[in-house]
Amino acid sequence: MKNLKIFFFILIPTLFYTQKIRVFVLAGQSNMNGFGYNKDLPNDLKTFKDVYIFQGNSVPDGDLNGGIGKWEVLKPGNGTGFKTDGKTNTLSDRFGLEFSFAKRMKELFPNDKIALIKYAREGTSIDSVARADFGCWDADFHGKNGINQYDNFLKTVKNALSETDIDGNGKRDEIIPSGILWMQGEGDASYDEAIANRYYSHLKTLMNQMRAALLTDDLPVVIGKISDSGKNEKGRVWNTGELVQYAQEKFVENDKNAAIVRSTKKYNYGNDPWHYDSSGYIDLGKNFAEEIFKLIIE
Repeated sequence: MKNLKIFFFILIPTLFYTQKIRVFVLAGQSNMNGFGYNKDLPNDLKTFKDVYIFQGNSVPDGDLNGGIGKWEVLKPGNGTGFKTDGKTNTLSDRFGLEFSFAKRMKELFPNDKIALIKYAREGTSIDSVARADFGCWDADFHGKNGINQYDNFLKTVKNALSETDIDGNGKRDEIIPSGILWMQGEGDASYDEAIANRYYSHLKTLMNQMRAALLTDDLPVVIGKISDSGKNEKGRVWNTGELVQYAQEKFVENDKNAAIVRSTKKYNYGNDPWHYDSSGYIDLGKNFAEEIFKLIIE
């Protein structure tokens, strides 16, 4: 009986022990999804320990399969072209800012496990008027089946956090919501001034909705400032880019728990006028990490 009691008391900590995992949300449109090429990743960004990612299936408004996914150790292939049916993740040949972001966060929090929840879709806007065939993040927009990109985001977060043992080590996770990374705005800068002038209020509302979804009103938010490659006949890709940039700056000026990454203005572009090259995404992730870290430790 004595040996049984000793075994029981040894077993209790194993059964009820919880581990802390820092969770970051990555969301937005194509430059959050990522168009970097895996072949361009340096060796120190190809393998990770104690970093996990749940990427929600990216679909148009109205599609019922948005937000499904599966936790996996972070590895190359979560950029554009990534697909999942919720049981198997199909990695692509592309990456986004998640790799350099995760590497820097592990350097800044060496004793913490890092979990990334990612949902992004190319071309999407916040304003429903600018959604075209891509989709919009306006929570009040009711399109086909009443589903918009914010609904897909919520489903992604719900599915991701329904897993109580993200790393599969048999210990229940203690989730620490640690920040939102938002890279978007080009979709709203593609039309007229009326849409661009609404961007500030739309961004403010959306970020507070995302904070509420993670049950943390003061959750740090870092946004990436949109840039323009100038690679078209007009020398200007985004019709109202300056107005959206102004709105982004206004948002971080008025939100004490928000910051902005401005390094995007110096990036080179890949094979099109809209998406950064591989080195741009690597730099972008590091800068997002630095800014979110400042907000966390304040």
